[in-house]
Amino acid sequence: MFSKKKNTSKIDYEQQELYENARRRAKQKKRLFQHFVFFLIGSVFLIVLNVVIGYKEDVKPFGQNWFVWIVLLWALIFIVHFFNVYIVNSFMGRDWEAKEIDKLVKKQKEKIAQLQEKVEREHPLPNKDRPAERLEPSKKIRPEDPDRPINS
Repeated sequence: MFSKKKNTSKIDYEQQELYENARRRAKQKKRLFQHFVFFLIGSVFLIVLNVVIGYKEDVKPFGQNWFVWIVLLWALIFIVHFFNVYIVNSFMGRDWEAKEIDKLVKKQKEKIAQLQEKVEREHPLPNKDRPAERLEPSKKIRPEDPDRPINS
């Protein structure tokens, strides 16, 4: 009870990642369900406001009651939300993201290897088997002996 040892369960990285992914998906679905409930309640409220109470009955853009356009716009937004949660996430979810990252990392490694190979070809390092040739300091032409060859 009062021991200094903490009882921490060690979850490996993969299990933690799977848990986080599942938690994120559950939160997405919960928000979608909440959006649907608000959509239904809001639509019923707008219909009741216009039809039963008679608020702005005479406003009819494009020949339809104003609440119809609001409900249609809200339905379009809900469909986009639904599409994002169930369709896009399944195609472009965590697995897709991991594959894309791996693909890009592989491309970068190949490019780095090509550049390194090019540098080694154009500027080779001195070979360790044979010592590097030492260049003699260039002999200067002395003004008193201009006819003497430089390499002598």
